[in-house]
Amino acid sequence: MKEKGRIFSSAKNRRAFLKNGMVAAGAATMGAGLLAGGLPAFADEEEKSGRLTRGDAAILRFLAAAEILETDLWQQYNELGGVGATNGPSQLYITALSQLDGDMSQYIADNTDDELSHELFINAYLASKGADTVDLTAFANIAPSKVDGVPQSGRLTNLMHLNVDTSWFTRYRSRTKNPDFGDTFKQAVNITNRTAIPRTNEDLVADGTKPSGVSDRTQAIANVAGFHFGTIEQGGSSLYPQLAQRVSNVEVLRIVLSIGGTEITHFQTWHDKAGNAPALTDIDPVNKTKVVFHDLNNDPGFGGEEFQTNLIMPEPTIFLSKKFPACSIIRPTQTKGAAMGAVKALTADGLFFGQQNKQFFAFLRDLAEDADEAQREL
Repeated sequence: MKEKGRIFSSAKNRRAFLKNGMVAAGAATMGAGLLAGGLPAFADEEEKSGRLTRGDAAILRFLAAAEILETDLWQQYNELGGVGATNGPSQLYITALSQLDGDMSQYIADNTDDELSHELFINAYLASKGADTVDLTAFANIAPSKVDGVPQSGRLTNLMHLNVDTSWFTRYRSRTKNPDFGDTFKQAVNITNRTAIPRTNEDLVADGTKPSGVSDRTQAIANVAGFHFGTIEQGGSSLYPQLAQRVSNVEVLRIVLSIGGTEITHFQTWHDKAGNAPALTDIDPVNKTKVVFHDLNNDPGFGGEEFQTNLIMPEPTIFLSKKFPACSIIRPTQTKGAAMGAVKALTADGLFFGQQNKQFFAFLRDLAEDADEAQREL
């Protein structure tokens, strides 16, 4: 373990998009730590922790940043597939999503509301304790979908070049392996450089020969989204219990555990829907990539009881030690490098494709380093 006096030495010279005593209201406000040209101000001081321990404040700031990013991507899904997007050309996207479940639009809207509430609450709590909060507004420079009716404001995340890690589908069905033991898991679907939202009206294509009335091109986009929903939310399901193990204050622990529980309910919901993605093969005319969605219930590589698509609860597996009986758990929950692992996963996902500001990545790394360096204090 590091000496307490050295734990936060890397927090100096932060690229601090932080606001002392102010709350970032979604992506609508500009942080006080920004220069007039939109670049970050370099502070020689560490971020203010107020009445929180440095570790607890660092953990909450990283979670606030993660929730801001989640809000940004869910708002994009909601604009095109949520309950408020039932008119206009995106109706074909909504119809394609409904092939996974008839309630998809409502679930997308609810998930969006949840992530926004998490973002606002964590930042408000930090401010109430005199600690710096997080605002990523200045980095919102990624172009959104060009489908008619979508607000043309800059975004923090890119849903049009995704590399979706679908290994959670096999990981949560395994009775013998756990990523905390170094185990790896195969992909349920290989999704590389694909869009999960219609980029323009040209991605919204009807096909009267299909029972749904939607072309494979549009259905493939919705299928990618269905698996991406699970990918994002399983990450949150692990991140909160991972960082909770480093929290010192009981109230902060209550916050982390309480919010983390909703991330688990999100994941279980999307886990159930992804398996309903209609079987198809599609070559993206823009990104030039191929995707094949199989019927996972009858796929030779996934057959058997453990891979039924209606199994949405974690199968019991090894936990803590192989000498113990198998236990149904969230996985992974190993705390070492959890925050940095989340940053790497989001980056590998393609969410930041087109982000040209290197200070954005430096800032996320700084937040992750602080969170991973936090130690429980007695």
